[in-house]
Amino acid sequence: MKPDSPLLKILACPLDKGPLILDELRGALYNPRLRRRYPIVDGIPQLLPSSGEPAVVEDPAV
Repeated sequence: MKPDSPLLKILACPLDKGPLILDELRGALYNPRLRRRYPIVDGIPQLLPSSGEPAVVEDPAV
């Protein structure tokens, strides 16, 4: 998935329904409000609530 993908504009967090940020370094979508990360496996975002994992943020820009 690329940062300018139109898919990013319509994807939402399954928990709070808010927008997600692409974390290219970790191959995941990140929700900064809940600090949860959803993996992207073989180009497919795994957006089930159970697939999200808590994210420890070292860089506030991510």
